[in-house]
Amino acid sequence: MPNRLCLAVSAFVMLAFAGGAGALDMPPPAQDVLDTQRAAYEARGTKTILDLQPFRSAQSVDLAEGGAVTLISLNPAVRAWFLLELRGADGQTAVYHLENPDPARRGVALEVGTAPALVVGGDGGTETCTPWEGAPSALEEARDSGLPYAPLCGGALHLRNDVAGSRTSRERVAEFLRDNVWFGEEIVGLVKRTFYDDAFLRSGETRDDVDPGAIVDALGQAPMADRPVMSAATGIEIEGGERSRMEMGSWYAVKDAPGVYASVIHPGRIHPDILNRRGETNALDYVERAADTYLLAFDLTDVEIGYERGTEHPRLDWSPRPQGNARDWNTPGPDGVGSAKPLEMVGMLNPAHADRVIATFNGGFKREHGAFKFRDLATYNGGHHYGFVINGVVLSKLQPSLATLYTLTDGTIGMKAWEEADNETLLPRIRFARQNGVPLIVTNEQGESVPGDRVRDWLGGNWYGNANAEIRTVRSGICLKEAAGRQFLIFGYFSSMTPSGMARTFQAYGCSDAMQLDMNSLEHTYGAIYVEDEGGGLTARHIASQMAAIDAKARDGSPIPRFVGFPDNRDFFYLLRKVEKD
Repeated sequence: MPNRLCLAVSAFVMLAFAGGAGALDMPPPAQDVLDTQRAAYEARGTKTILDLQPFRSAQSVDLAEGGAVTLISLNPAVRAWFLLELRGADGQTAVYHLENPDPARRGVALEVGTAPALVVGGDGGTETCTPWEGAPSALEEARDSGLPYAPLCGGALHLRNDVAGSRTSRERVAEFLRDNVWFGEEIVGLVKRTFYDDAFLRSGETRDDVDPGAIVDALGQAPMADRPVMSAATGIEIEGGERSRMEMGSWYAVKDAPGVYASVIHPGRIHPDILNRRGETNALDYVERAADTYLLAFDLTDVEIGYERGTEHPRLDWSPRPQGNARDWNTPGPDGVGSAKPLEMVGMLNPAHADRVIATFNGGFKREHGAFKFRDLATYNGGHHYGFVINGVVLSKLQPSLATLYTLTDGTIGMKAWEEADNETLLPRIRFARQNGVPLIVTNEQGESVPGDRVRDWLGGNWYGNANAEIRTVRSGICLKEAAGRQFLIFGYFSSMTPSGMARTFQAYGCSDAMQLDMNSLEHTYGAIYVEDEGGGLTARHIASQMAAIDAKARDGSPIPRFVGFPDNRDFFYLLRKVEKD
């Protein structure tokens, strides 16, 4: 590792450990430890998931009865994910994946000395607990609960459990969360008293001072050849109008969802000044020109974006696509690991955030499809498998040239084609990141929004299509847009589209950067917002009304929202309303 990178990482880690006033954190690792960890991260060959965490820190203490307790902060700058290792006097080791549901307010450390304990706290005070004590211990009971997030230490921490498996297990989790989290004041009160504790169930601040009409004006209108009114098969309800009838290219405030706006379009109606620009995209055929396209814009002023892997996808092993020298058959995956274990992937939102969730939408391609088979990107860097980071934990390395949506530890939200230099400047500050192919839209040196240089390259862009090898298919994508000093994330559902049609649409809506997510089915292009119902619970409204069939059903037939009401095998993004720090 270059000396300047050692110094940059060291300075950042020291700053992260400094925290705010009253912050509780582990002591930082020594510089030689950081250097060793970075070297292990960079090295090729088979390794553990811990070797992919260059910023980790650990505390360990021996127990009087023999054995030891070790707490590993996987990324101290984020202080959200931890591994707790318990080594018994007989040498047997058990490993538990812990989550801090409120890392902005509270840190986690191990109290060393004659009576070791976990300490969780910040400005509001500290709590200690020893969940490894007793028979059965609180850790054993939490693991046996079968819940994806099982409370520990009075709800201050959660144990993430392996919930992949039978449908019966999935239904049990869904039923529990429905009965204990989502519906009714009495049941919500039960959650606060006995399950997750109201220390972490906080409502996001509502911005009553914002005029939705002013935001609609700021978003502007997509330049169109004409603006017919379109009948849309969407589940989104708009203020002051019918959800099924919207003027193409215009934005509308969404009913009961502050900061969310909706629009519809047929890409063939985009103004010829954009649609017919030469050398940027392929021509749109007659089908995609008239294909329904629905968009949701989220004002990110008081919003945070997170990302969660599914219980199964994307995996960490090799995609079958890279061939020849790009693939090392002696390693289990492109980064040297074939599994996230002992980390547990639960495939759903932490219920502690239920009261401030705004929206969820699908993440991206499975590992099988998330790498290149043809052209230059297939021939090096292991075939450029799409990378992803959760709570500062690298599960798959971020690859140069790939479109990347990311959030930083300071709350910054960005999108760009990842560069090698970003591993030095951005990686130490990444909280969440997801890559998904090459860019649809980029901002050129003149500050113009233009299609990416591989939009027209079917093989080199890894765009592919449906099971019949047709490139036009149902797709989803996201972009970032700035207007009137505000940043917006736009999620798009394209009912039958090529990458060229997606690029032209995002270009027309004034996006600075855009990337594809997934394709080929409603399940893979899923998007929903959440509004409070009359009983105080959450109701999902889907960007395409047919997506309601994807949500699970309780025994009484009522819906349980995907990603927030039960574990899913696919990855997803989520948007939360921010809460102010103490």
